Amino acid sequence: MPDASPAKWHLAHTTWFFEAFVLPQVERTFRPFHEAYAYLFNSYYEAVGPRQPRPERGLLARPPLEEVLRYRANVDERMSAALAGPPRGEILDVVEVGIAHEEQHQELLLTDVKHAFFSNPLRPAYAPAALPARPPVAPAPPLAFVACEGGVVEIGAPAEGFAFDNERPRHRVLVEPHALATRPVTNGEWLAFMEDGGYRRPELWLSDGIAVVQQKGWQAPLYWERPDGAAWSVFTLAGPRPLDPAEPVAHVSYLEADAYARWAGARLPTEAEWESAAAGAREDGTFADEGRFHPAPASAGPGLRQLLGDVWEWTSSAYAPYPGFRKLAGALGEYNGKFMVSQVTLRGGSCATPRGHVRPTYRNFFYPDARWQFTGVRVAREPA
Repeated sequence: MPDASPAKWHLAHTTWFFEAFVLPQVERTFRPFHEAYAYLFNSYYEAVGPRQPRPERGLLARPPLEEVLRYRANVDERMSAALAGPPRGEILDVVEVGIAHEEQHQELLLTDVKHAFFSNPLRPAYAPAALPARPPVAPAPPLAFVACEGGVVEIGAPAEGFAFDNERPRHRVLVEPHALATRPVTNGEWLAFMEDGGYRRPELWLSDGIAVVQQKGWQAPLYWERPDGAAWSVFTLAGPRPLDPAEPVAHVSYLEADAYARWAGARLPTEAEWESAAAGAREDGTFADEGRFHPAPASAGPGLRQLLGDVWEWTSSAYAPYPGFRKLAGALGEYNGKFMVSQVTLRGGSCATPRGHVRPTYRNFFYPDARWQFTGVRVAREPA
């Protein structure tokens, strides 16, 4: 799949980031580990030079994994030496971006491995013991809505502390009164949408959505299977498992999320609605640190749950610059700003995200038809 990259490419690319953007600034006699690695492991930095086309990364049989690990060890050692003294503040800023960048690739590595294993007819498991063979039988807590009065709210990251450039500047937004669902949409609720002809009813879909459904033959979320008409199962990083109706639905596109919301008599929240609701949110969701690598059912309780963790939640907001947005200087300015067109914003993190990596202001973004990430749905509606 063009969006997915081999595991060793992720290992090499995150290493190359430090070699390309930090070491030349701190080493008096900088020399790259290998002259060709800037071509092989550059992702999308046009200012740095040409690179291996993304859809062809899977063709990189060389360097072997052992050489990539030597590369990582070499750059780690040089970075440790560079940081042993008092480095300049602007260097530390780039190092901080590089650490957050590597955390992003920890998540991408898991999701890319999942897609690769699902594409293998043997259906291998990455972490066989991560989930029980059969899910426990327990219903999801009832879906309810929390009323939000609206008004002028501030969103975006504050000036202090780390955040990506696309999270700034903090600014005021008018939010109309609305209500936000207490938890994400579950597999059981998605099944009801499917059984009601959700994928076959063009009145529910945006024009691009029904076109993709017809072109790609979508009938269910990615990784759902129903061999020989049996009960639905879902492929996980622990291998195939029976579908748990209480778990949050995952691996659905924005186009599917929008159609579901319309079917449910609701809509997707704007990112301003989502962020204003998530201020001070509990980290009660599942993250990669737990080793489950799969969304967990919501626990019963008051208020909004699972805003952070389990599944990335589609919003209705286009991924666009905030008022007064300024991208990072130099080649790092290509990190986020160049993608601010034709994509949709997601919030909250997933079960493959490192705990502590995301925050209420964090803005993820994908194309409307993307669904290989752990992307799910939380609906909103107008006040009763």
